Amino acid sequence: MASRDYGEDVLAGDWRRPRKGMIPQIPAEPGLVAEDPGSGFCGAVVGCDKFGVTLEDRFGKRRVFPLTQAGFLIDGRPVTLVRPAAAAPARPARSASGSIAVRGVRAQVAKESRIYVEGVHDAELVEKIWGHDLRVEGVVVEYLEGVDDLPAIVAEFGPGEDRRLGVLVDHLVPGSKESRIAAQVTSPYVLVAGHPFIDVWEAVKPAAVGISAWPRVPRGVPWKEGVLEALGWGEDTGAAWKRILGSVSSYTDLEPALLGRVEELIDFVTVP
Repeated sequence: MASRDYGEDVLAGDWRRPRKGMIPQIPAEPGLVAEDPGSGFCGAVVGCDKFGVTLEDRFGKRRVFPLTQAGFLIDGRPVTLVRPAAAAPARPARSASGSIAVRGVRAQVAKESRIYVEGVHDAELVEKIWGHDLRVEGVVVEYLEGVDDLPAIVAEFGPGEDRRLGVLVDHLVPGSKESRIAAQVTSPYVLVAGHPFIDVWEAVKPAAVGISAWPRVPRGVPWKEGVLEALGWGEDTGAAWKRILGSVSSYTDLEPALLGRVEELIDFVTVP
């Protein structure tokens, strides 16, 4: 009597062979133990290429089997061995500045050459983004309290061929006080480079901080205080800077006008 559930003959066809599509495909990774059901040869995968898979048994004997054959057994279950997916080439790790991170290298002993920046905030930002690069190169960043006495500071530093000085200046634009001071420094071993922003805060992209743009502060109003008032950030400039610095994770969060000048300074002071 025919059954509605099982059909006329449950033994019809080759019931011993799993239907096509039911046999899992397993990557032939090194160390995988597989058996060739035809010969009974069992061994661990020691190689796999477009020609076939190589198995090595416990006696050290090796045999190559084509991947196009019917199948293999793993733990008694039929499988189809396939070539493992090619591993993607490892990308070199990058530092926050975008340069290739150098691993396992101790920081060099500090060179005599230096980079000076105007204030603590400038120094902290440079350290966060270029700290790795500077330690590899052995360059120290020091901060000044403004650049009003820059010519005297340069003279005291005593620049020379193996003792170079790079200076990062805020608001270095034509006609500014900073540009007039920078023009007084003429040593070939000193490079004064600057960005156009009133303060280094502005060198952080507004989107990174979560604002649409940095506010325009009226003349006569201290810039940082004016920014805090316009943004409703309170009166604590230290807390505001922590908020800004915390929003920066890589060079992509900074304006190109700052990035280019810092890279230029690093290159200048690390000339062999």
